[in-house]
Amino acid sequence: MTTTKTIAEKAVSKPTRRDALKTLALGGAAAASMPLWARYAGAQTSEPIKVGFQVHRTGIGAAYGRWYDRTTSAAAALINEQGGINGRPLEIIAEDDGTDPKRGAEVVEKFAAKHNCDIGFGTLFSHVVIGSAPRAGELKLPYFVVSEGHHVASGMLNRYTLQPGITDVKSQVQAMAPFVADNLGKKVTMVFPDFAFGHDHRDYFTAAIEAQGGEVLEHIAIPPTETSFTKYFPKIPRETEVIYHVMVGPAVLTFVKELGEFFGPQRPEIFGFIDSLEAVDITSPGLEFLEGTYFWEGNPRYAQENQSEYDAFFRERVGVDANGASVSDPRDVSTYAHMFGCWETLHVVKAGMEASGYRGTQDRAALIEAVEAMTDMPHSIAHPQGAKVFNGKTHQVFGKQYISKVVDGKLLLVHTTSIEDTFYPDEVDYTTQSL
Repeated sequence: MTTTKTIAEKAVSKPTRRDALKTLALGGAAAASMPLWARYAGAQTSEPIKVGFQVHRTGIGAAYGRWYDRTTSAAAALINEQGGINGRPLEIIAEDDGTDPKRGAEVVEKFAAKHNCDIGFGTLFSHVVIGSAPRAGELKLPYFVVSEGHHVASGMLNRYTLQPGITDVKSQVQAMAPFVADNLGKKVTMVFPDFAFGHDHRDYFTAAIEAQGGEVLEHIAIPPTETSFTKYFPKIPRETEVIYHVMVGPAVLTFVKELGEFFGPQRPEIFGFIDSLEAVDITSPGLEFLEGTYFWEGNPRYAQENQSEYDAFFRERVGVDANGASVSDPRDVSTYAHMFGCWETLHVVKAGMEASGYRGTQDRAALIEAVEAMTDMPHSIAHPQGAKVFNGKTHQVFGKQYISKVVDGKLLLVHTTSIEDTFYPDEVDYTTQSL
């Protein structure tokens, strides 16, 4: 007699070594029902696997850091319910980097020297990644970032830095540009933060829209710590057909409100990256003008009609409702378009450690090689955002992208790209670098 597995049972089906390398399935069906003492009884050591979590608790990335923290905690709890990794519990050791590159490098140093962490994990803001990754490479500390910047796949960093749980800006904008050109317009003005992440948007969307026969009329770079934006908007040329915006930091609500006040009802088409509204309630007073505008989303904030069982499971475990807010406080809006990357990256780490037979810090090189050997990552509990393909040479994952439209004050998914839409030629082969 056969039975259909529930979603919770699927979350704990055990992979073979080959499955772990190729598909990142989750492990430990039996372990979930065992008492805690029994789940780790077969391990060579009861010492936990230490994950150094570099979290933006303060600084301009604090809103993201708060939800990255919740997501990481939820993923670690699930993994431990399943018996941990190679029979050992997972321990998250968090350090605040202040969203600051210098402090980021200091945090990486602490993970290696003070805490004896097995890996570093979780960094979001690109300038912090760029400031931290060289030290991780020097220390030979596997450094799993959840950042989106193109700095990993560009070859700027090193073999010990990987981005296997979230796609990068270059792949995102390449997949978005055809939709913008075909549906909204070809004369674009870009508004973006004046640091590495914003420069990726500037460079790669400009090239992508030009490939569609369009052009960027003006690049408007704004300091990420800016608190007032109206003075920048007169730089937008009159002939602009589409305003492309992507802002970050604590003043994003002010940015979007002032953009609406500046244009009033006579606005061009607007295409934004949801970064401009992460952790912000889209029904906030002053945002009514967003009705009918479009956003890229890394993962749809609102549960859609065709919501997958994996997204439903992920929301429940992290504590997010159907509107993308905390189940305990509807005013506490999540960073849903990005935070899944922490969940997925920890499951990549789990699969890589299981595939390599990871025992301790002496096996860090084997862990890197195991992750580099990964390719297909199917839509699953481990990957609730969608299926992905990992490129071991560039250390970058590729996946579907989502475009949503503001309809009746909610984000309605209107277009999903293919994974193939996001591919671009390799710019580096990290596997040729020494370990």
